[in-house]
Amino acid sequence: MAGRAQPSGPAGSGGGAPGLLPLLLLLLSAAAIIPRGDGQNLVTEDVTVVEGEVATISCRVKNSDDSVIQLLNPNRQTIYFRDFRPLKDSRFQLVNFSNSELRVSLTNVSISDEGRYFCQLYTDPPQEIYTTITVLVPPRNLVIDIQKETAVEGEEIELNCTAMASRPATTIRWFKGNKELTGKSEVEQWSDMYTVTSQLLLKVGREDDGVPVICLVDHPAVKDLQTQRYLEVMYKPQVRVSQNYPLQGLTREGEPLELTCTAFGKPQPTDMRWLRVDDEMPQHVVVSGSNLLISNLNKTDNGTYRCEASNAVGKSHADYMLFVYDTTATTEPAVHGFTQLPNSAEELDYGDLSGTPVPLTASAEALPTVQLSNASLAFQPDSRAGEEGAIRSVDHAVVGGVVAVVVFAMLCLLIILGRYFARHKGTYFTHEAKGADDAADADTAIINAEGGQNNSEEKKEYFI
Repeated sequence: MAGRAQPSGPAGSGGGAPGLLPLLLLLLSAAAIIPRGDGQNLVTEDVTVVEGEVATISCRVKNSDDSVIQLLNPNRQTIYFRDFRPLKDSRFQLVNFSNSELRVSLTNVSISDEGRYFCQLYTDPPQEIYTTITVLVPPRNLVIDIQKETAVEGEEIELNCTAMASRPATTIRWFKGNKELTGKSEVEQWSDMYTVTSQLLLKVGREDDGVPVICLVDHPAVKDLQTQRYLEVMYKPQVRVSQNYPLQGLTREGEPLELTCTAFGKPQPTDMRWLRVDDEMPQHVVVSGSNLLISNLNKTDNGTYRCEASNAVGKSHADYMLFVYDTTATTEPAVHGFTQLPNSAEELDYGDLSGTPVPLTASAEALPTVQLSNASLAFQPDSRAGEEGAIRSVDHAVVGGVVAVVVFAMLCLLIILGRYFARHKGTYFTHEAKGADDAADADTAIINAEGGQNNSEEKKEYFI
């Protein structure tokens, strides 16, 4: 009976000890499995991606000892635990998994994907680091709106360029050809998107016709995004007169003269005519369209001949000054007969003043404020440059001599007259009425005058 006795309490306790030992060993082994994390560091970088493209998130471990890595989204939902994906979003795909890196790609990124993503490392204590995804949205549309499709030279036109629905806001730059211009921009925000409108005020000239105006966008999501519009500028004619014959030398009496007028404008000039300034056109002058022909020059043809051209914008002209020389004249003029001025201040800036004749416009509105100097524009002399100057100098000498003689004669005449009047001016005393101071009347004075009656007979006065 004693052999069958159950162990006592202490004995039972001793007999139950072997059941607790396996549990204790299990806990100790589990603690040994979790690394302490000493010397391990998580590394990641922020990601910037354009909407619709692919973003890659990388969680890397330095000095790894096989600790578990996982990736969480901004809502702290697990995207990947080691190489397993609990999140049911097929856009996330595993690119690389190892003991030291977990790399995941996100395709077709949208603005809703923007935010912080967390990398976690199961150590003791656990480590965590986050990376930020920034989504860029390029402008949806880029449009130039021009105030007037067709402008007239000298006008100021308005152009607006709009870049819609971008993130962040765009920067708009303006160019006219290769020259950068300055515009004024306004930014409007709609939710998380920005619309930018830039305004450009541009004064156009004839040189701007056909030149592109470019609106260019600076944005991190796009490169070389631009749009352009070509300017269409209307301007009045630019007129030039050329001498076809004689090609060089003097315009001599008896020889022919042929002139041609050319005009360019937008629209093309529709009306072109020749006239003689301050005089009637000689009857023997033949005008055929843009050509003027004088078959037999003579002295009566001297003068200024003008070609006028006009279009819907305005009127311009160019002059030719003709001087007919004798058949024996040999002096060569510097330039034949052209007297031309620029149509506008723009032509003075852009025209070729080195050798090509600059068109003349005599209208006051064409040159309102232009001051021409020898440095900026050398006026071309007419065909009388040689002999006419000498003739004018001789005429001036003769006229000056005649005036000097006349002035000298008038001075001499004034001196003679002055001396004459000075000699006959003064008070004169006579003895004819001596002794008649107290007479009552003229007859008594005569009778009582010195000399008595005898004197009265010798001196008689007749009153008529």
